[in-house]
Formats: sequence, structure tokens, C-alpha cells
Amino acid sequence: MFSVIGILLSLILIAAVFFAAPGSKTKSEFDESTRILTAKTDREMGIFGEEDIAGLPIPVQKYFRYCGYIGTPKMSYSKVVYKDVDFALGKDKPRLKIDYTQYNFVNKPNRIAYIDSSLYGIPFEGLDSYIDGAGSMKGVLAKLHTLFYQTGQAMDKSSLVTFLSESLIVPNTALQDYIVWEAIDDLHAKATISYYGISASGIFIFNEKGEMLSFSTDDREAASTDGTSEKVKWTIVCNDYKEINGMKKPTAFQAIWNYDDGDRVYFDGQGTITEYV
Repeated sequence: MFSVIGILLSLILIAAVFFAAPGSKTKSEFDESTRILTAKTDREMGIFGEEDIAGLPIPVQKYFRYCGYIGTPKMSYSKVVYKDVDFALGKDKPRLKIDYTQYNFVNKPNRIAYIDSSLYGIPFEGLDSYIDGAGSMKGVLAKLHTLFYQTGQAMDKSSLVTFLSESLIVPNTALQDYIVWEAIDDLHAKATISYYGISASGIFIFNEKGEMLSFSTDDREAASTDGTSEKVKWTIVCNDYKEINGMKKPTAFQAIWNYDDGDRVYFDGQGTITEYV
């Protein structure tokens, strides 16, 4: 009896030490992919000018001016950090708090993000990536057990349109040839992104000041942890613009699935920090 209890306590202690130890295979994969992507990214040397935005729809031009990008250096990539995000794994799935770190690259629409959290006290990690045209989403429990790993054409398109939704947060992205803009009116603009034979579109909405308020698309699928997915309208909402280093940036973001029976906010982040390189 005592020997069995001793073995169980030893196993619990070993598991606790393993969970508490820094580092994991998923984090190493994120770090290595980020290192490779940043190393092969050509550094942008230009400055945003009025000539760059002259062909864009009026509300997009207004956004560039309002945010203060004109006259500032163009970026090669961005790093965005979210802390204590309210996050749901899927429709009617458990909610948890996550830390979320992502990189978006300009010369090619590459994107990679790492989720750090815990589920019922056990470490939970996620890796969300779109690299060289391939999208994937992976969830790992206890550093070793893969809960889900989703790939395929639907994921490729969903990842591409996610990148599009963030194009104005990394505004040099909005000027690239792989994105085509269409004017709608003074507060709406349509954008289409095309890469590796896949295209996706969405509508950006702005206010009178020039703030981008939201992005909506029908080109993204809601993927569940059981491997199923369904076509659902998807919306990104951003607000709480703050001036940082002379540029106004949104610091609050929500990702929303617009189901027929009601909206589901599955990502709710505040106090976002965005850095450009």
C-alpha cells in the first residue's frame, strides 16, 4: 500500500516538475519557424508617402493618415502580443485564458502564432500558422499529447483570409500586389488577397475619423477540435485606438463567429502590443 502511494506521489511530482519546466516541442517549433521566416525576410527601407496610398479606396487612405503612417518607415514584419485573452476552443467548448504571440510578414503573406495556456491545470499550447501557402492549426496538451491538428485546402483559405483581416494592422501589407482593393463608399472597402492559387475576400468598415472598426468575410470555416468544420460568416472587431510612438493603433480585438443562432466571441483581447521591424 505505502509503496503504491509512494510511486503515485513520485509520478505526480515528476509530472508537476515536467509541466512547470520552461520550453516544449511546440514552443521550439514556433521559435524555429519564426527564426527562419525573419532571417529570409528582406528588410523594407522605404517610407510611407501619399503616392503609396493614392490608388486605395478613400476610407483606406483616411485610415493611413489618421493613424499617422504617412512619413514613417515601412515595416517588413510585425510582432503582436496579447495577454490574458478570453478564448474559446470552439462552439460550446470550454473557455480559457491564453497568452498569444504572433508574427505577420509582408513580402509574402506568412503568419505564425503561438498560444500558451492551461486546460484544467494542465499546460495547453497552440500553433496557428500560414507558411508558403499551407495553413495549419494544432493544439497540444501536457506538452506531448496532440489534441487536434488541422490542415488542408479549407484551412489554407481560412488562414489566408485571416492574414487579410490583419493587413491594415501591418499597413505595408495593404500595399502589396497580392492584395487588390475595391472602393464601396466612404466607410466601406473590399479587399481580395490571392496567393498560391487561392483567393479570399472581405469587407473593411471604418468610422468617420478614419479608424478601421471591423472586417467581415464568408471565406473562412469554423474548425472544431474534433476535426469538423463549417462555413460561417467571420468578423474581426477592433477598437480602443491609442497613440504609440506617434502612430495610432487599435489595442483591443475580438474574433467572432456569426452563427445563424447568434454571434460567438471566441477571442477577446485587450491591451495588445504591436511592434514593427
